[in-house]
Parts: sequence; structure tokens; C-alpha cells
Amino acid sequence: QSPRPLRSSSETMPLILLSQEHKENLQFLGTLDIEVASDFARTSVDLIQKGASQNVYQSAAKKLQVPAETVQKALEGVMHLLVECAKLSISEMDFHDSIMTLGFSEALIAALQQVYVENREQLRTWLAQMALGVPAYRDLEWRLDVQVASRAMRNQVEPSVLLKLLTSDDKTHVMQTDPSTLLHIASALEDALKEIKTSHFRRAARILK
Repeated sequence: QSPRPLRSSSETMPLILLSQEHKENLQFLGTLDIEVASDFARTSVDLIQKGASQNVYQSAAKKLQVPAETVQKALEGVMHLLVECAKLSISEMDFHDSIMTLGFSEALIAALQQVYVENREQLRTWLAQMALGVPAYRDLEWRLDVQVASRAMRNQVEPSVLLKLLTSDDKTHVMQTDPSTLLHIASALEDALKEIKTSHFRRAARILK
């Protein structure tokens, strides 16, 4: 094995500081064969792009004959590690030094290092796409219009809702819809608000923070 190059005293060293919880979640990798651990890391890259999946956790847990929670915490630990390193675009050497404290073998560190280097630019691209600014809600005005009848449609009531949405980029969006569609939109938004309160969302938010 060739010696690692020495650092210049003027080099900056943006190392990743791992919390105790993060270290504990990553320890599972040390129990795996190098090839399996490498596949594990590549799966983490896929999950960063496509999103977490309970089916993936359960399938991997079944193959490895360990609890699904153990697999989930380990995969989330690797995802968080890769995301944080990609954010800083740290070098191969800094990645090595950042995970040395985990007590992994040099072979395992090298395997994780390779996955990081191979996917660093792609990870940065995904992170940039996720960070694109989306205008935020500022104000909403609405009006209910009711067409009681017309020559073509007598004795029929046709309500519609006119919405004027103001967003943080100072743009006004005017929309018109019917009450049933508006109720569906409101229901979908309520479901989204409930989702952000779940433990799964909080874990995902910590990974991408």
C-alpha cells in the first residue's frame, strides 16, 4: 500500500465532524464484508436521489438477517455522510480523515471513499437541484361566484371560486376552480402538513439539511 501524501501546513481541512449518534449508526458497516458494505453505500446514493423506501430497508434486512431498523439507521447514516461531504466537496483525503474516527479498516474506508469520489459531482448536482428557490406563500384572496341560471341551463347553480395568490417573489397568480377541486386541493395540503410531522420526514430533513 502506497503512503498517503502529507498535508501542507497551508492546506485547509474541511473535515466532517460526526455526532455520537451518527457514529453509532455507521458502526453497522464495520460488521459487513467489504463488497457488501460497498453495495450498501451505493444503495444509499440511490436513496438520496429516489427517496427512502421501507421496502428497501426490509429487503436488505432480510438478506443480512438483521432488524430493519438497524439497516435503516445505517443507510440514513451513510446518506447523511455522503450529503455532508458533497456539500463541502471535500477531497478524497479529507473524506478518509473524516471517517477514520469510526475505527474502520483501511479496506472499508477505501471502499466508502471510492463510492464518494465516484458520485461526488452527481450528488452536488442533485443537491443544487433540491436547493432551487421556490416562491413562498404571502397572501391569498378569494371570491365565490355563483351563476344561478342561464338560457342554456335553467334552474342550475354553477359555483366557482376565484383565487388570487401572492407569493414572496411579488408575483400574483390568478386561478379559477370549482368547489370540489378546491376541497381536493385542501385535503392534499392537509395530508402534506401531516406528513412533515412524521419521524420519517424529520429524518429525511436532517439528512438533507
